Amino acid sequence: MTKESYFLLFISIGVFPAALGYGLDPHASLPFLYGIEVANNNLSNIFRAIMGLYIGCVLLWISGAFYKKLMVPALWCMFVFMLGIGLGRALSLILDGMPDIVFVIFMIFELIAAVITYLMLKSKI
Repeated sequence: MTKESYFLLFISIGVFPAALGYGLDPHASLPFLYGIEVANNNLSNIFRAIMGLYIGCVLLWISGAFYKKLMVPALWCMFVFMLGIGLGRALSLILDGMPDIVFVIFMIFELIAAVITYLMLKSKI
């Protein structure tokens, strides 16, 4: 396995539990993890859709780790995912103010992961 394969798997291991935290049981997990009360089915639907999106990305990343033909698409997916989430958190920091420190740590991790993924892609294309 290549360093790219290990990186895809490493990030997958981190993102998959986050996906479950968002959508497996939003009425229980979101108040516990983030202090967010799920007031109606619409909010549950949104968080379960986010869970599905995360899991779909994780499945592509794992596939890319094991199937050479899928590695570059998986790395592109990871780059877009991490950059998008990281920049979204940065925008929220600017517009909404300081969140709990855990979200700042997530943002830093996501932006670093985006840079690492970009560098891996640069060596592949």
